[in-house]
Amino acid sequence: AVAGGIWLFAAIADEVAENETHRVDRAILLAMRNPGNIEQPIGPPYVQMAARDITALGDVVFLGFLTLVVGIFLILSARTRTALFIWAAVASGAALSTALKALFDRPRPELFPHGTIAYQASFPSGHAMLSAVTYLTLGALLAKSQQRRRIKIFVLAVAIFVTVTVGLTRIYLGVHWPTDVLAGWTAGAVWALVCWEVADWLERRRALPDSEGGPQL
Repeated sequence: AVAGGIWLFAAIADEVAENETHRVDRAILLAMRNPGNIEQPIGPPYVQMAARDITALGDVVFLGFLTLVVGIFLILSARTRTALFIWAAVASGAALSTALKALFDRPRPELFPHGTIAYQASFPSGHAMLSAVTYLTLGALLAKSQQRRRIKIFVLAVAIFVTVTVGLTRIYLGVHWPTDVLAGWTAGAVWALVCWEVADWLERRRALPDSEGGPQL
């Protein structure tokens, strides 16, 4: 899955770099606008208000606050290693997102006024990527602590739903090209998968006995 995700991200990035996706990106953005006035998105005003509220769930400030609170809760629950791991996963994901934006330096869509404030480069979508990193990592760790399969599925489904919804609002509000969001989802999912594998490896490593028969730290 990690290898496939990396390949998909590279394929999207290559197409974007060669400007092969512009027509599709533009068509999708315009399909979400009022035909009589492209400055207005489709749907009643409350839909745009809801989109702004939902897109805030992927903001770096909100995700940072959420991660901090979850980490403190874990520390108070005597799970300091898990807290540090989550902080490291999200912080490294944010650093990777910033580095990728600086590398590709793609301009934001300028077909119409943005529906919310946007800054930095466009590719990949930071909201989409950080949402995937944060919600999928937290969702996986929470699901792992549950015994019932249906609860595991529910937790992961909610994490995926929030991640997807945040990305769609970025397109709806006109602050990202669709391929920005697709690349953000891909990169974020890959990073979350890597974090899951690292967490699983660390857990197995601690469970193995050392040469003297004691637990391995």
